[in-house]
Amino acid sequence: MPFPLSVEQKQTAFWVAVWAAFFLLLVTLGPVLTPFLAAAILAYALNPGVDFLDHLRVGRLKVRVPRPLAVLVVVVLFFAAIAALVLIVVPVLQKEIPMLQAQIPAFLAKANDLLGPKLQEMGVKVRLDSDGIKKLVSQQMATSGDEIWSAVLNSARVGGTAVLGWIATLVLIPVVLFYLLLDWHPMLARIAGCVPRRWIGATMDMANEVDTLLAQYLRGQLLVMFVLAVYYSVALAIAGFDVALPVGIITGLLVFIPYLGFGLGLVLALISAVLQFSDWSGVVAVAVIYGAGQVIEGFFLTPRLVGERIGLNPLAVIFALLAFGQLFGFVGVLLALPASAVLMVAFKHLRRHYLSSSFYNA
Repeated sequence: MPFPLSVEQKQTAFWVAVWAAFFLLLVTLGPVLTPFLAAAILAYALNPGVDFLDHLRVGRLKVRVPRPLAVLVVVVLFFAAIAALVLIVVPVLQKEIPMLQAQIPAFLAKANDLLGPKLQEMGVKVRLDSDGIKKLVSQQMATSGDEIWSAVLNSARVGGTAVLGWIATLVLIPVVLFYLLLDWHPMLARIAGCVPRRWIGATMDMANEVDTLLAQYLRGQLLVMFVLAVYYSVALAIAGFDVALPVGIITGLLVFIPYLGFGLGLVLALISAVLQFSDWSGVVAVAVIYGAGQVIEGFFLTPRLVGERIGLNPLAVIFALLAFGQLFGFVGVLLALPASAVLMVAFKHLRRHYLSSSFYNA
């Protein structure tokens, strides 16, 4: 005979079911939530700047900046910085891409001289020059033209929808960011007010731990990104690379994704070295610059600016990015860092309770 549930147990089961349904709804609405989550992450990072302007002091005089004006200033400065970055990188790429395109035939000629005889020995008769590649592409298009055309049409349909979605997201993010920053502290108070009173103390302690962890990680990582972007840009420019600025900036800005940013920058630099230099000097310069960059990042910048005490291991960040991206798509990638910080704090508390439990000590 089942035991009857008490009133408290029934209420607990009801509210657990309500919150489970709420989170299931959020997962279902994942694509719609993308601009809101992106704006929430940006608001978390930019809110200290708004608070600084909101409580600005000039000497002993306290200058009270209205919060709407402080939010507007911070948002405008943030997007102005992004626009400045784009204006720096895009003209350089517009100048360098034709140069790279002009050097592609010479690169193909080198590849044909190196790989052509080996391919012929294997029975593959293909010339790796411009004429040979054009002939190969034309043959493939002649044999499978219908499939290529249908694939292009399908890609255009999907791509058009994706472009419209990205435009809507880019338009929504500044608007949502402004209102989130404007209502940041009352919104956090309302969220805290939804937590059951018996759990409010432990919940606020964990929230403060997560906030400290994320704040230290994000601020330190931003400094690491800035220093490495300057280092790679200057070092590649000294070595004589024509694409030093965009490649250096890309390598530095993507370093927050462990190994992926470094790997992408290394590949771009190696391609530039092969196309620009006639000997192995460019490849050697890339190896020295990027090897020294890894040493500087791993042994000086990350321990000093980010700090090992934070505990966000690069492998844990990689796993979080892959896992949350697989589960929730792009929204999961946005949530990977804060979710990994929350899980790390939760696991720390769970481990402490486990080590003090009778199950472990018996």
